[in-house]
Amino acid sequence: MTLPTSIDSNITGLAIAEEVSLKVLPDVPIWYGLEPNTYANFGATFTSVARVTINATRQQLKGTITDLTAKTGFNIDLTQRNLLRLLQGFFFADAIEKPSTQPLNGAPVVLTAITSGTITAAIGLAVFLTGHLVVIKGAGVPSNDGLTHVSVGAVAGVIDTDRVLIAEAAPPATAMAQVVGFQFTAGDIHISIVGNEVVLTSTVADFTTLNLVLGEWIFLGGDLAIHQFVTSATEAVNVGYARIASIAAHSLSFDITTFAALADADAGNAQLIQIFFGVVLRNAVTQNLFKRRSYTIERQMGNDGIAEQAEYVLGAIADQFSMNLTQAAKVAVDLTFVALDIEENDGTIGIKAGTRIGLLGESAFNTSQDIYSMRLAVIDGTLNPTALFGYASDVKLIVNNGVTPNKALGVLGGFNTSEGNFKVSGTVTAYFSSVDAVAAIKNNANVCLTTILARANAGIVFDVPLLTLGGGEAKVEKDKPIMVDLTQEAAECPNGYTFLANFFEYLPEVAMPA
Repeated sequence: MTLPTSIDSNITGLAIAEEVSLKVLPDVPIWYGLEPNTYANFGATFTSVARVTINATRQQLKGTITDLTAKTGFNIDLTQRNLLRLLQGFFFADAIEKPSTQPLNGAPVVLTAITSGTITAAIGLAVFLTGHLVVIKGAGVPSNDGLTHVSVGAVAGVIDTDRVLIAEAAPPATAMAQVVGFQFTAGDIHISIVGNEVVLTSTVADFTTLNLVLGEWIFLGGDLAIHQFVTSATEAVNVGYARIASIAAHSLSFDITTFAALADADAGNAQLIQIFFGVVLRNAVTQNLFKRRSYTIERQMGNDGIAEQAEYVLGAIADQFSMNLTQAAKVAVDLTFVALDIEENDGTIGIKAGTRIGLLGESAFNTSQDIYSMRLAVIDGTLNPTALFGYASDVKLIVNNGVTPNKALGVLGGFNTSEGNFKVSGTVTAYFSSVDAVAAIKNNANVCLTTILARANAGIVFDVPLLTLGGGEAKVEKDKPIMVDLTQEAAECPNGYTFLANFFEYLPEVAMPA
C-alpha cells in the first residue's frame, strides 16, 4: 500500500443523514449530499490535563484526555431545495407539507405509469383532489415535467389531468408529483375587502381541505388572464403574494399583501382563479409539535491507498442558522451543529453504508435579481404597511437554538444536549430616507420583516411576523449616502410562532421579480 503524500480539498465531500436516536443511524441511512463553500470547523476539540507534581526533576508528567467537544459548521449557498429537509432540524419541527409522491417525512409513492391524461400508482394518490395544481418533476420524458391541473382526483391509484402528457410505461422511481396550488371552478371564488383584511369567498370549494395554516403565504393569480381576477375593464388585479390570517370552509382571509387589493367587480365572471402554495416551516406552536432531530454528518477525505476515508460527527443537533444577504452576491447561509462525538474511518473501514442522494445542482439565489420583495414595516393594521426603508445594503437573520452538550462522569464528550429558547435576531443596514425607523424604535413599535425570493418558477418566503427594533443611529459621511444600522429581536406572534419559511416548489412567471 502506498499512502498519498497529500489530499486536495476539492475531492472531499459533505453528506448528512438523520439518526433514529442520538448517535444511532437507521439500518439503511439516507445520505443527502451538500455543497459547502467553507467550513467553520469539523470534528472535535480535546481537553487534556497534564500531571503537575512536586518532584525533584522539575518536569511535568504525561497527562490525560479529559473532555471532547464535538461540533461542525459550514457556509452554503441557498438554493430552492438544498436546505428544505435540513432546516426542519433548525426549526425543531416537521415541515407542513402538501400532498406529494416524494414527501419529506413519509413513504414515497412510486408512479407506475403516465398516459396522455393520467398519472397512476399502485396506491397513495387519493390525497390529490379535483382542482389541485400539481407539478411533475423527474419524469422519464422531460416534456412531461411541469404544471398540470387535476381534473378528477381523490382516487387511490389514479390522477386525471387536463394536460396532454406523453405516455410512459415505467416512469423513473424518483419521478414526483407534488401539489403546488389550487384552481377554482368558474365563478366560484370572489374577493372583498373587510376591514383591514382581504377575504376570498367560495360557494363550492372548501379551503379547509387544502392543508393551509395560519401565517402561511400564498400567491394569488396565474399567468393566464383566465386565472386572475379582472375588473370590469378586464384589467388584471389582485395578483401577488398574501399572508393567511384566517381559514374557514368557504372563506380565506389575508392580513398582508404585496398588491393593492380591490374588491371583485364582476360577480358573475367565469374566471378560473388559481392560487399557489408550498411547504411551510415554522417553529413548533405547541409542545406536541416540537421535534428534535439529530444527525450524523460525514466529510469524505479522499482515498488513503486502500479506500475512501471519512470523518464523522455523531449526534449532531442543529444549533444556529444565519442567512446573509449582501449586495451583488449569492444568498449564503451559515449552519452550525453541536454534536456528541466523532468517528474517524480510514480506508480499511471505509465510508458508512446507506443510500446516497446526489447533489441537486441547482442555481443559488442572488441578491440582485431574485428578490421579489423585502419589507421591514411597522404593523399598523393596513394590508400594505409602508416600508421603513426603500433599499437595504445588507440584511442578516439569525436563528439560535442555544444547544449545549450535557456532560457526565464516565462519558467522554456529551451524552445528550439541552436546548434554550428559539431565538431569532438580526441586523439591517438601510439607506436612510426618513426618520420613521428611528421613530419606530423610540415608540417600541411592533415590526415585521418579510423577504420574498423567487427565480425559475419557484421561490421562498422568510417571514418574521413580530419583532422589536434597536440601534437606529444614522451614519453621515462626506460624499456617501446616509446609512442606518438597525438590530432586530423577534418574539412569538399571535399565531404562536416566531419565524416562518414558505418553500414554493412552483410559481407562475407573474410571481417572479420584475
